[in-house]
Amino acid sequence: MIFDFLKHNVEIFIIIILGIMSFIALWYFVERLIFYKKVDVSIYKTQTQLEEDLTKNLTSLYIIYSNAPYIGLLGTVCGIMITFYDMGASEGIDAKSIMVGLSLALKATALGLLVAIPTLMIYNGLLRKVDVIINKFKVEKDEAK
Repeated sequence: MIFDFLKHNVEIFIIIILGIMSFIALWYFVERLIFYKKVDVSIYKTQTQLEEDLTKNLTSLYIIYSNAPYIGLLGTVCGIMITFYDMGASEGIDAKSIMVGLSLALKATALGLLVAIPTLMIYNGLLRKVDVIINKFKVEKDEAK
């Protein structure tokens, strides 16, 4: 039955998805830091070309930080559904098992936030670095005139 499948696998799927999202966020963060450290603004003819190169992969970080809480929430909703299903299927209602089920369900939301918050901080930090590099480009172009 679908609830048995969810009961045994939903937590694993949510953790795997959030793990992949956090790995991608970390990968893009490191890649962008290396690129920003090595970027030479003098090779760019236009600001648009520079902006395209500087903002590469930032959209992916935006998608990760904006959707990770929803992935966690999906896990929480599934966990609560499973807990309610178990409550309805059992003969006696045990408060301990209900609380354990709900606390495990909320773990998914916490994991989603654990992925989203650092990714948001990384995204904003990288946007600031983009602004600084673009300003450096503008200064060099103004000095060259």
